Amino acid sequence: MSTRALVTGASSGIGETFARRLAARGDDLVLVARREDRLHALADDLAPSGVDVEVLAADLTTEDGLTAVEHRLASATEPVDVLVNNAGFGTSGPFAEMALERELEMIELNVVALVRLTRAALDVMTERGAGAIVNVSSLASFQALPRTAVYAATKAFVTSFTEALAEEGRGSGVRLQALCPGMTRTEFHAVGSWDVDWLPGIAWQSSEKVVDASLAALESGRVVVIPGLVNKLAATASWLLPRKLVTLLVGATVRR
Repeated sequence: MSTRALVTGASSGIGETFARRLAARGDDLVLVARREDRLHALADDLAPSGVDVEVLAADLTTEDGLTAVEHRLASATEPVDVLVNNAGFGTSGPFAEMALERELEMIELNVVALVRLTRAALDVMTERGAGAIVNVSSLASFQALPRTAVYAATKAFVTSFTEALAEEGRGSGVRLQALCPGMTRTEFHAVGSWDVDWLPGIAWQSSEKVVDASLAALESGRVVVIPGLVNKLAATASWLLPRKLVTLLVGATVRR
């Protein structure tokens, strides 16, 4: 009996890579994103793998879109075994200069939609005694980030929320993971107008390495997953150094 995975933000980047990796191991898929044309193109690409691919175009910042995905997760006849909450975006710039509507939309997608979809999946998975939820967070979740203040705060929520649920559900058969990638080569930074071209190559990872680390850790039961040695060292520095010092250092770096 095949496993079915629902991936949000599946039209590009880490979400698309999750879809490809999951299809390669034989999982049926439900692909969720706003861009329906890209989802159908991805479904066509995945057709040779022989898995069943369902396209569900939905804008998770709208009530209609979010409700549609909640209903799909709640299906008893075609259950979802793995949920990858990947949909999200970030903005860059001083908070006082950013469009408030866009910052609030980020909170709705990165936090509210993730919470609602996690709950919808958890209700069904807990009843079955099996399932897995991967919430895509960020290395940014471990420290305050000047010029990306709201984004980092939303990801801090995701990591904390996922860790807490993993402990609440201990022994339930449902695995939870907070995936915390660092700089990953996708469309993400261009969409958010992030000025990151100055970062050295060693700071970057491919989406394939991020997803492979996530899936391997899911099998071993690790909850917080930080792909890559450089990112692990950065996270360790965030934990060991005084928070004020880390914020000052990050602020000085981004001002340069």
